[in-house]
Amino acid sequence: MDSFWDWFWLMMWWFFFVMYLVVLFQIVADLIRDRHLSGWWKALWVVALILVPFLSALVYLIARGRSMAERHAQREASAHADAAAYIRSVAGTSATAQITEAKALLDAGTIDEREFASLKAKALA
Repeated sequence: MDSFWDWFWLMMWWFFFVMYLVVLFQIVADLIRDRHLSGWWKALWVVALILVPFLSALVYLIARGRSMAERHAQREASAHADAAAYIRSVAGTSATAQITEAKALLDAGTIDEREFASLKAKALA
């Protein structure tokens, strides 16, 4: 490394190599997660990625890139929906909703006035 340009081109090559590895891992992960692709096609893609890595990665991204993005978007949407459902399940209800439910139980005769006051105090606490 005698000059700045030697160092610069070395860094560029490392950048492109790491970028290729990221793309390669994304392709392999997509192949594993794809339920519509048979095992033989998956094996063929993996062999192609080993024998002619750059060309097969480029062909994969051109041929299956759109469906790859759609599967990724579906996974993300599912993860967000699961997270939102979990938050709703642990967040509980508001104090107003708890008091309204307790009042409905009182009006139905399921609980008495003392139990209603206890539920109302617990909701406001």
